Amino acid sequence: MITFLVSIAILIVGYFTYGKYVEKVFGEKPKRPTPAYVNADGVDYVPMSTPKNSLIQLLNIAGTGPVFGPIAGALYGPVAFIWIVVGCIFAGAVHDYLTGMISIRNKGAHLPELVSKFLGKFMKHVVNVFALLLLLLVGTVFVTSPAMLINNLMDGKVALALIVGVIFFYYILATLLPVDKIIGRLYPYFGALLVISALGVGIGLVVTGAPIPELSFQNMHPGNLPIFPLIFFTITCGALSGFHATQTPIISRTTQNEKQGRKIFYGMMIAEGIIAMIWAAAAMSLFDGYGGLSEMLAAGGPAAVVSEVSLLMMGSIGGTLAILGVVVLPITSGDTAFRAARMIIAEYFKFAQAKFSSRLWIAIPLFVISYGLTKIDFNILWQYFSWANQVTAVIALWVGAMYLFLAKKNHWIATVPASFMTYMVIVYILYEPTMGFGIPLNASFIGGLVASAVLVGIFFGSAHKKRGTSFLLDEDVSGYQTQN
Repeated sequence: MITFLVSIAILIVGYFTYGKYVEKVFGEKPKRPTPAYVNADGVDYVPMSTPKNSLIQLLNIAGTGPVFGPIAGALYGPVAFIWIVVGCIFAGAVHDYLTGMISIRNKGAHLPELVSKFLGKFMKHVVNVFALLLLLLVGTVFVTSPAMLINNLMDGKVALALIVGVIFFYYILATLLPVDKIIGRLYPYFGALLVISALGVGIGLVVTGAPIPELSFQNMHPGNLPIFPLIFFTITCGALSGFHATQTPIISRTTQNEKQGRKIFYGMMIAEGIIAMIWAAAAMSLFDGYGGLSEMLAAGGPAAVVSEVSLLMMGSIGGTLAILGVVVLPITSGDTAFRAARMIIAEYFKFAQAKFSSRLWIAIPLFVISYGLTKIDFNILWQYFSWANQVTAVIALWVGAMYLFLAKKNHWIATVPASFMTYMVIVYILYEPTMGFGIPLNASFIGGLVASAVLVGIFFGSAHKKRGTSFLLDEDVSGYQTQN
């Protein structure tokens, strides 16, 4: 229990200390006009308040990641707490803040456009593929996972196909309509439900004296799967997630003032880390050890664990509300996944989005492809999502590192986590037997070290070359212009 409480305290302190330092390094400009006003179009560029933007950002980035991921990651034992805390403060929240703020400085540009500017046009095409693949997988996974939760909640009385159809219909509306019509109006209520459900489970763990294990570096996984690199691809959204890089530009287009960035981007990632801590702790302590948790996951997946924990901690009524709070997470990330995919495609092909018909022609193929993906096994989709997710996170961190390097600021706040996760994504794809090369783990560690060292060297070579030119860091807005 002490490890659990101290970890949450460290996350909160991290927001007020390291988060403040990251904000200082970046150098927010409260008087600089934001895209919400400069590029206002009534559809995607719409000024909204900080509380509303914060709740929307939290719901956008969360999905089932800070619930399902930590539940699966709990099989490794308390070492999962370390990754959630360290990853969240020094990687995930930095990733979200820099992505959001650099997007604000560049007219609300999405990740592929930022990559094109800071890492080169070739990388733009690579990231477009990864980002769209990631968003389609997220959108599809976040149709099936809430549908399963609702189906379990209703004891199978409503057909799963019908629930999937209703969720798809909502996603279509949220993708096509202006951001303030559905997302801006419903998310504050969804956000309240999410916060209440997470706090309910967390308080229940403390009040009941749940046997949450204390810090240990021992691998508790019943299947003896290696902690490195697998834990970084099991617990993603609660610590570091590239999916967030596809979501923050949505809110960078609705942020009223750069000063609000730390609360919206860094702060909401810390909030997600706290949610991840709560569900990891619950999974570790309520199923008679890691063997019991493994059996529960094998029998009903993370959705079954969520239902069992919620009802156990909060009773039938409170538990139902807690389950609904978890249902809200994937639905409110799935809709913005499709919305972000529409915006990225429009940005890539220079399609204006003011007309409803223009949005519709992009959205229809996305939903057709996604519906086809729902026929694929959920576990296979999640596996591919995890790797694509962390590759996207790595690329976004390198964008942040390049921006700070060219601005002659402390780029190490992004370069260090970018380098580490570059190493991990290479090791993972070399080692993973089903979707990777199946190379022995020790050989994968060596190969990953060599490959990542080469990539880091290429980054610094490119960065020094760019620094020697007149490079426009920030788009010129009402007299604000930053050049190296």
